[in-house]
Amino acid sequence: MKQYLELCQRIVDEGHWVENKRTGIRCLTVINADLEYDVANNKFPLITTRKSFYKAAIAELLGYLRGYDNAAQFRAIGCNTWNANANENSAWLNNPHRKGEDDMGRVYGVQGRAWQKPDGTTLDQLKKIVDNLKNGVDDRAEILTFYNPGEFDMGCLRPCMHTHTFSLLGDTLYLTSYQRSCDVPLGLNFNQIQCFVLLALMAQICGLKAGKAYHKIVNAHIYENQLELMRDVQLKREPFESPSLTINPNIKTLEDIEAWVTTDDFTVEGYQYHEAIKYPFAV
Repeated sequence: MKQYLELCQRIVDEGHWVENKRTGIRCLTVINADLEYDVANNKFPLITTRKSFYKAAIAELLGYLRGYDNAAQFRAIGCNTWNANANENSAWLNNPHRKGEDDMGRVYGVQGRAWQKPDGTTLDQLKKIVDNLKNGVDDRAEILTFYNPGEFDMGCLRPCMHTHTFSLLGDTLYLTSYQRSCDVPLGLNFNQIQCFVLLALMAQICGLKAGKAYHKIVNAHIYENQLELMRDVQLKREPFESPSLTINPNIKTLEDIEAWVTTDDFTVEGYQYHEAIKYPFAV
């Protein structure tokens, strides 16, 4: 929680105004932020200076791990974050690759589970990583990436948190996640939760211990219409201690994640929080 608030304060104090062509709204911006999450000791990085709805973030992660490409699929598991990008983004609505209502195109999990190869077949990046880690193999390239510039025009949004690298030291698994762009008031808590849960889940299904998750953000920003709420409300609040996360121990394989896991398999204990803040979302 401390590192989150320090980043928010840094943006307020040191940020530069940048015009954002996609949204038409200016951003107060800093470059390079490094966060880390103590998964080994179960310090769940859930924001306490406002109420955070962690299950939607976990639902989104599950959709990525399953390779979902449709906002309706995400809604069905409890995540509404893709509705606007799939159905209200004017550039995507006019894109000939869009298949119809709720279609997201070849974004995020599609790339992770079905990367298109030149011969027309697909590569399942995630399965390769799981298979290796289960056998104690780390080839120093256990990399899950959603970043495919050759297919940017085939999806509604370029990935923000785009690459996850898994590293194995003995029987302990570490994660380094890279993010090109981050809406700090709204998106960052989703991203923090997802980094933490991704490492915890991967360690669990691979029979490993979880270490730390390292989160590198290149462009961290607060939109102009979010700034007053961040500066005058959220940053004035005293944080509470971090809660802990319990994951259903019956989740043992990648197939379990694909077939039956829901957000009900994740429970948070000891979560104290201030009242919610309704930050505006820039499409």
